[in-house]
Amino acid sequence: MPELPDVVVYVEALRPRVVGRTLEAVRIASPFVLRSVDPPLEAVVGHRVTGVSRLGKRIVIAVEPDLFLVIHLMIAGRLRWRAPHAKLPGRLGLAAFDFENGSLILTEAGTKRRAGLHVVRGPVALAQHDRGGLEVLETDAASFRGALRKENHTLKRALTDPHILSGIGNAYSDEILHAARLSPLALTGSLSDADLDRLFLATRATLGAWVARLRSEVGEGFPEKVTAFREGMAVHGRYREPCPTCGSPVQRIRYAENEVNYCATCQTGGRVLADRSLSRLLKGDWPRALDEWEERVGGGKGR
Repeated sequence: MPELPDVVVYVEALRPRVVGRTLEAVRIASPFVLRSVDPPLEAVVGHRVTGVSRLGKRIVIAVEPDLFLVIHLMIAGRLRWRAPHAKLPGRLGLAAFDFENGSLILTEAGTKRRAGLHVVRGPVALAQHDRGGLEVLETDAASFRGALRKENHTLKRALTDPHILSGIGNAYSDEILHAARLSPLALTGSLSDADLDRLFLATRATLGAWVARLRSEVGEGFPEKVTAFREGMAVHGRYREPCPTCGSPVQRIRYAENEVNYCATCQTGGRVLADRSLSRLLKGDWPRALDEWEERVGGGKGR
């Protein structure tokens, strides 16, 4: 699932391409992608784009006079920038947004159609797509501690729940916890202020570093290789490979569609967290799939 660093770079690449441009047409290839009916999709056609922003893991394209296209890529959705009126790619193509200077193509790999497009009118309707989590790069340590202590959850759950923190998913939560040297299954209620402050600094540093890295890789181009598994990650997707800090093999916990990667030496005092013995804890603290949180309907900033 594209997370905060990926979505930030998407937004930055889109702004110079579409802001100030007229949306000439929208082509829908899959009827499942459009999740709203009022206002109709046709309402945005022929109007100028006034801005592009991020709302958690969602990309928001503002269109005159007071409309918003809300794109949620979920796990396998991706954006491509192609020549004007480019053909939608076979089974992957979901939708195309046509401008005079190019077409923004929404694709999704796999057979599950989870990516979604909403058309909403006005800031109040847009706010309903905000899951209410803190923007870590815009908050302070005290607010961060307060958010994590509202309920007692595992750190993995707390970092990836969009109602607690905004924009963080499976991949970068692994990287953050490794940088903070904290167990993914430590409970937020058991952590000291010093632990949470270390986690806060690791979260900001990890996300900031990856935004800078992806921004540098893309340059003036458009992101084409958005993936959850990137060269240079410390633990995510690196099961059995050596930890870059201590050299110990990276460990893994699997439950349903979820996965946690961690270093036992750096994060759990050398203790390997066995899948079977922890199944009850995981079952109680995780949904069966991380994207279930993204699909939950929440009012405004409430839970």
